[in-house]
This record gives sequence, structure tokens and C-alpha cells, in this order.
Amino acid sequence: MNDTTAPMRRAPPVPAAVATATTQGAAGWWQAVRHPPPRLNLALQGGGAHGAFTWGVLDALLQDTGLEFEGLSGSSAGAMNAVVLADGWRKGGREGAQRALATFWTAVGKQLPAGLVTQGSNDAIDLSAAGKMLASWAGWFSPAQLNPFDLNPLRDLLERQVDFKALRQSSPFKLFVGATQARSGRLRVFREHELSVEVLLASACLPRIHHAVEIEGEAYWDGGFSANPAVFPLFYDCDARDVLLVLLAPLKREDTPRTLEDIEARIAELAFSTHFMREMRMFAQATAFSRPGLLARLSSGRLDQRLRQMRFHLVDTSEVGSLQRSETKMLAYGPFLDRLHVQGRDCGAAWVAAHASDVGRRSTLDVAACFG
Repeated sequence: MNDTTAPMRRAPPVPAAVATATTQGAAGWWQAVRHPPPRLNLALQGGGAHGAFTWGVLDALLQDTGLEFEGLSGSSAGAMNAVVLADGWRKGGREGAQRALATFWTAVGKQLPAGLVTQGSNDAIDLSAAGKMLASWAGWFSPAQLNPFDLNPLRDLLERQVDFKALRQSSPFKLFVGATQARSGRLRVFREHELSVEVLLASACLPRIHHAVEIEGEAYWDGGFSANPAVFPLFYDCDARDVLLVLLAPLKREDTPRTLEDIEARIAELAFSTHFMREMRMFAQATAFSRPGLLARLSSGRLDQRLRQMRFHLVDTSEVGSLQRSETKMLAYGPFLDRLHVQGRDCGAAWVAAHASDVGRRSTLDVAACFG
């Protein structure tokens, strides 16, 4: 496997600490370079068109924040964001990653005809009656009936934009793309050296809409069924101890759903978040059971030490109204995606301003309170 932590093609910006140290003599410069920029792992949740919100968050993180990335894990739209970012970075550093994400989501925003979208007087964007009718057909027909030729515009878009061969050979980051084996329900995490357009399509394969994607004789469905996203690879396979969670589904709903439509939407939401919630609960419990105290630290094993070193962070989306309605996950419409992008960028910038200095030092998310 290639060394995914190798220097990027484009040199990163000089950290402010180093620039300041040049005015303080050789001793100050040495003190600065002894502490490399903090590295962050990203766990990117899937959610269809809502993935444009993550695009905005990434846009904020890709500014000159002084943060570096090591591992990116995602399923469905989260995997798309991770791979497009990595390919863009490989081609042109931070700015290349920003351009790649903008190009990708702009193209996605052209997929839905304007006739299937309506915009209300309060500036709300939603599927039109015809769009909702087409979406409901997914519950009545199989993909073989709805889409007998297995047409998928994402395939052409990904093949046109992402150089999978080059990314397999020299990815700037460790990549973890989740997909679900249709027969067993088991999660498979594809690494950067295994990437292909089929892997990404498998990670985003909704079985009511798309044909199952076959890889090495095995049929795969959306990775969200088994991990949305998978966090454990960031724990076991990355050296960086900080993980930033970018979630598109709210951790808690304010009200219990009452109507049939709301109940169905909540059931689908739970199906795509249960494995992630269970995984994070295991982190919370394992950390709680990890023995405190100096003597315990001296006698504990490597697993205990790593658990104590883990630091979790979360981009707060609790006030983002555009993410509250599950049906808009199908709204791949330019103006709506642009709105999500702006909201994500604002939330990402707020997180950077409040917590970027905490990376490498302490958690800013109470994992036990949220998931324990």
C-alpha cells in the first residue's frame, strides 16, 4: 500500500507559529517546527442531497486553518465527498480540493429537472407534486422495472471528474469507503488502493432505486445500512487521535412522529443511523471502562492507551432547518444544494473559530452524554 501520509504535491501554507518564530531567532524557529500542524480525521455521514451541507463544512476546513487531514471515512454522499476532496487535493492541494467539490456538487445540482421542484412564497424549496409522485413509485416497483437499463448519471459524473487510477496509486489521505453486502448485511470498508467508480456507486446504492453493484462477484448496497459512517477504521488505522464527526441526521428529534409519512421517514432515518450510534456508544463505554490513574496508565495495554487518547469533535447542525426534513435528501436541485453549502460553510467556520485550537489537545464533544 502506498504511504498515504506522504507529502502532498502542493506544499501546505506555512503555519503562523513558524512565520512568527522567524522573528524570534533560531531557538524560536526550532520550537515551532518541533510541533507539526495538528492532524484531524473526518467521519462524513451520508444523506443524499444533504451531502451538499458537508461540502460547505469541508470548504470551511479547507481554508487556511492550519489543520491537516489524515483519514477520511464515509458512506454514500459522505464517501463521495471524501473521494472528490482527495482527488482534488492530489491535483491541486487545498484549492484543488475546493474546486473539485464545487465542480462535483454543481453537476449534481443539474440532475433534477426544474419541473419536479417547487419554491414557496417563504422561499422554501421542495419536490413538486409530480416529483413526489415519482419518488413514491420507488415503493411500488423494483429497480429492474423502474430502471431496466441501470442508468445512473452519477457514474458518468464520477468517471469524468475523478482519476481513480491515479488516486489508487497516490492518495494524499487514508480513505475508508463503506458498502453493505446485500446477501450477508456485512460492512465492507474499501481502502484507497481499492477505489473505483463501482466502489463509490456501491456505497451510494439505494436498493429501491438502483440495481445492486457487483464487485468481485459480491452484490453491494448503500454503506449507510451497516455504517454511516464507519468510525473504527479511524481509530485502528490512523495515527491522528482527533475525529471530527460531520453528521447530517439530527442526534435527537424534538417530537415523536405521528403521521404515517413522518413515521416512515423516521424509520428510514433510524435504519441509516443505528450502526453508527451503536459504534459511538461502544467508544463511550470503552472509554468509561478504561482505567484512570497513573498506575493504571503504566500497566495498561495499547488499546486502553489509545482509547484514552481519542478526542472527538462534532459540527453542530441542530439549528439547520434544511436538514430536518428527510424527503429533501432527494432534492438534487442546484439552488437547494447551494443553500446547504452556505449553511455548511457557516457551521464549519463556526466550528473552526471555536475549536480548531483544541485539536491535538482535548475533546470538544461529550461522547458519553451524546451516545452513552
